[in-house]
Amino acid sequence: MDLISVGEQLIDFIPGTEPGTYIRAAGGAPANVAIAVARNKLEVGFCGKVGDDDFGVFLHETLRENNVKILCPRRTSEAITTMAFVTLSEDGDRSFTFARKPGADMFLEENELSLSDIDQAFILHAGSCSLSKGVTATTTEYAIRYAHKAGKITSFDVNYRDPLWDGDRQAAIVAVRRNLPYIDWLKISDEEADFLGSEAEMKALVQSAEGPSLIVITLGAKGAKVFFADEEMSIDGIPAEAVDTTGAGDAFWGGFLSSLYYSGVRSAGQLEGKVIETALRYGTVSGWLCVQKKGAIASLPGREQILQEIERIYG
Repeated sequence: MDLISVGEQLIDFIPGTEPGTYIRAAGGAPANVAIAVARNKLEVGFCGKVGDDDFGVFLHETLRENNVKILCPRRTSEAITTMAFVTLSEDGDRSFTFARKPGADMFLEENELSLSDIDQAFILHAGSCSLSKGVTATTTEYAIRYAHKAGKITSFDVNYRDPLWDGDRQAAIVAVRRNLPYIDWLKISDEEADFLGSEAEMKALVQSAEGPSLIVITLGAKGAKVFFADEEMSIDGIPAEAVDTTGAGDAFWGGFLSSLYYSGVRSAGQLEGKVIETALRYGTVSGWLCVQKKGAIASLPGREQILQEIERIYG
């Protein structure tokens, strides 16, 4: 497989009944990234608990419809169901109200992610929600470290706002920092960038052997900033609001990873400015297309649509 995405049965946004309001439906960052990459014609697997409730059925069917191989097929009777009511201001800022029903058997166990599956993959992707609870955290950490040691590229998406953290921001910071030496490509929003400290500390981190070779900070309307080797890069002149708006971040990262794959990058350190710039444009246009359809999981764009829009924007 080109990519394996590891995560929980969380949720994606769909439009609510009131203007500017979104209600979450089945999905979640790891599943959305898996689908976004699959729509870019790459071979993708997803390993995460899928429940028997309406959300779980929807997610299971959506993964299969997008040719994502489900690596953890066992259904759970009480997977987590979380509803997030999200209000967006005009500039895209979000306010959240969560209602959750925690499930006792939602957590991914070590024997449910086969090492042979990791051995087949080129990239292993995980999200911070997977580090938040019990055996799932242990399983995710083990998968990241195994993949890193096996020479795979490890991708990680930080989001401490996930309800699974129960508001314990410090625990999220500790968990993410503990795994940084095993993460190659890291996506983090500006709201969570203080996980890593100042921009100077991020630059130092990517120049050391102790952290990611690539850090992408998504900055909403300000665009995105990237740190790699001894360089940094920002993007301008494209629909920048797509990089950190509801429902678009997963499309951004899925497109970004797909572009790096198509560019021929085959190791975490094999990154050049032009390649990264192309991936940023590809990812941002992917996110922007998702924004146009209000971020629902069904709106994640495919490769042909992304390429057409890049041609239209950049000529």
